Amino acid sequence: MNYWLHLALIFIPYALTVFALTLLAIKGRVLVGIYRAGQPDPTRGNFRGARFWHMLREVLGHTKMFNFSGTGIAHWFVMIGFVSLFGTLVTAYGQVLNPYYALPLIGHLYLYEYASEIIAWATGIGIVTLIGIRQFTRIFRKGRDSRFYGSGSLKAYFVEATILIIVFCVIALRGFEGALSEYTAWNQHYILTWFIAAQFKNLSLSALTQGVQIVAAIKIIVSMLWFVIIALNLTMGVAWHRFLAFFNIYYKRHSDGSNSLGELPEMLSHGRPINFEDPAEDDVFGLGTRSDISWKGLLDMTSCTECGRCQSQCPAWHTDKPLSPKLLIMAMRDHAMAKVVENESLVGPSSPISLEVLWSCTTCGACVNECPVDIEHIDHIVNMRRFQVLVESEFPSELGGTFRNLEKAGNPWGANRADRDAWIAECDFPIRVVEGQLPDDVDYLFWVGCAGAYEERAKKTTKAVAELLYMSGVSFAVLGKKETCTGDPARRAGNEFLYQILSRENIETFEEVFAGRTDKGTKKVVVTCPHCFTTIGRDYAQSGFELEMVHHTQLLNQLVRDGKLVPINKSEKTLTYHDPCYLGRHNQIYEAPRELLEATGVEIKEMPRNQERSFCCGAGGGRMWMEETIGTRINLNRVDEAIATGAQEVAVACPFCRVMVSDGVSARESSVEVLDVAQALLRSVK
Repeated sequence: MNYWLHLALIFIPYALTVFALTLLAIKGRVLVGIYRAGQPDPTRGNFRGARFWHMLREVLGHTKMFNFSGTGIAHWFVMIGFVSLFGTLVTAYGQVLNPYYALPLIGHLYLYEYASEIIAWATGIGIVTLIGIRQFTRIFRKGRDSRFYGSGSLKAYFVEATILIIVFCVIALRGFEGALSEYTAWNQHYILTWFIAAQFKNLSLSALTQGVQIVAAIKIIVSMLWFVIIALNLTMGVAWHRFLAFFNIYYKRHSDGSNSLGELPEMLSHGRPINFEDPAEDDVFGLGTRSDISWKGLLDMTSCTECGRCQSQCPAWHTDKPLSPKLLIMAMRDHAMAKVVENESLVGPSSPISLEVLWSCTTCGACVNECPVDIEHIDHIVNMRRFQVLVESEFPSELGGTFRNLEKAGNPWGANRADRDAWIAECDFPIRVVEGQLPDDVDYLFWVGCAGAYEERAKKTTKAVAELLYMSGVSFAVLGKKETCTGDPARRAGNEFLYQILSRENIETFEEVFAGRTDKGTKKVVVTCPHCFTTIGRDYAQSGFELEMVHHTQLLNQLVRDGKLVPINKSEKTLTYHDPCYLGRHNQIYEAPRELLEATGVEIKEMPRNQERSFCCGAGGGRMWMEETIGTRINLNRVDEAIATGAQEVAVACPFCRVMVSDGVSARESSVEVLDVAQALLRSVK
C-alpha cells in the first residue's frame, strides 16, 4: 500500500474521532445547560426504581413501537444494532493499524461472531424496511395524509444512509476477515458471511489487507461524521432520540409507566405548586415564553423523532385543522433552541404557535398514546392555554360565556341551579337525595354531572342508570342541588383559577357527605361522564382528596356478572361502540362496556379506529362549547366511520360523545340510532 495512503487511513479516522467526540462533549454540555435553564419540576424524581424498570421494559420491549407491527420489529433490530455493533467499531480502530486485529478474549469466540453477524444482517434488513416504508409513504400518501408531512426528511435520510453504510462495512469486514483466515469452507465462525469470504479468497493478500484497512477507515469516518453532524444540530431529534429517549421515558409524568394522560399536572411556578388563594408576585402562570418551559418540557422537545405517529392519529389534523402535535412540538423546540428568544411569546400571530393551533386541541390523548418516546403534548398545550387565559385573557369568545356560566350557575350551559335535580321527577321509582352525611346503608353516591342533569339526551342515560341500580337492589343516593361542575371544562380550557374554585367547592361537599368514612373503599362514587370520572378521581387527588370512582359501565357490568341484572330480551340489532377518549385512552376502560353490550345479545361491529386508537368525537378540552370554523367537523368524521360499519345503532358511554355523535347522525340524515350502553342494557333486562 502507498505509504501516504496508509498514513491517511490511520491519521484521518483517529483525528476525526478526537474532533467528533470533543465536539459532541461540548455540545452535550450545551444541551444539558439548556435543560438546566428550564423551569424546575421536582415531580419527576420519585420512585426511581419503578421508573428505571418501566423505562427498560418500554425501551427494550418496544412496548409502543410493536403496536406498529412491521415498523416496530424493524426499528427494534436497528436499535439493538446501534448498541450491539459497538464492538465492531472498536475492532475497526485496530484494523486500520493491523488488518488481522480482533478484540481481546472475545474477538474470535464464535458466539460473539454469531451475534455480530446476525445483528448486522437484521439491522440491515430493518433499516432497508424503514427506508422502504418512508418512501412508500412519500409516494402514495402525499401532503397531509403522510405522517412525515413537515418532518425534516433530509435529516432522516442522512441517519438512514449512515446506518446502511455502517451495516455494509460490518458485513464486508466479516467477509475480508474470513478471506484472511485459514478456513477454506463454511464454518461456525462465519455462519452468515462465508459466501462473501469465499468470493474474497480469490484476491491477493495485499488486496485483502488493504481492503480491511479501507473499509475499517470508512466505518470509523462515517460513524464520527454522524457524531459531528448531530453535535452541530441539537434540534436533530431523529438522531438525538437515540440518547435522549431513555431519559424522556424515565422522567415521564407517571412513575408507574403509564401514559401521561388522565389528570392534568398541577400548575408549578419555580418548582412549587401555585397557591391560588395567595399567589406570589413572581409566579409563572403557564407557558408564555421560552423561559417558562420546564426542563422536562425541553427534554420532550429535543427527544422528538419527527416520526409523525402523533400526527397520524390527531383528530384535529385529520379534519384539516392547523394543529399537528408533531409540528407544534417541533415549533416549540426550534423556538426554545434559538439564541435570543427568552422573552418572546410562544403563542400569537408572529409567534411559533398560532391561536388557531392552540385551541384546536380536544385533549383526546391520541398523540400521547402513540408517541414512542412519551412526549407530553397535552401538558404543553394546556400550559400554553393557561397562560393565554390567566395572563393574556386571549381565548375563543365562546369560552367567555362558558366560563361565566360555570362561575355563576355551576354548569357550562348556564342552566338554573334549582333545576339540577329536576330529572328525578321524571322517574317512577324512588331516588334518595343526600341532605347531610351519606347514610351508612348507601353503597354508592351517584354523581350525575352537568350533562346528565340538564342535557335532554344525557338525561336518558342518567335515568337508565338510576333505574338499573334500583332494579339490581344497589343502594345509591344523589347530591341533587349540591352538585356543581367538576371544573373539567375550565381546567382543560386553561382556566385553572376557575377550576380551583369549583374543585374546592366539590371537595368540601364530598368531605361533608363522606364524613366518618375514612377508608377510600367506603367512599364510592359512580358516574356516567368520563370527564367527571377523570377529574374527581384523578385531578382532585392533587388536593389530597381521594375517592373510589366507578364508571357506570363498570358497575353495571359487574352487576350482570353477579346475576343481579339478567338480560332476558336479547337484541337482534347490529351495533357499533364508540370508545370515549376520557374513558378509554385516559383511563384504560375498554372491556367493561363491550362485555355489557355482548350480554344484551347485540352483534358488535367494531369501527376501524377503536379502543386505544378510537377517534375523538370532538368535544373534549372545552371544544364542546366552541365552534369548528376550520376544516370539517370532527364528529362528522367519526359518524361517517360508524355509519360505514352498517350497524343499526351506535352505543356511547359518555354524555359529551352522546351529544356530538347524535348531532353528527342528524347532520348526515342517517337512521342510525344513538344510545348509551346503559340504555341498551335497560331494554334487555326489562
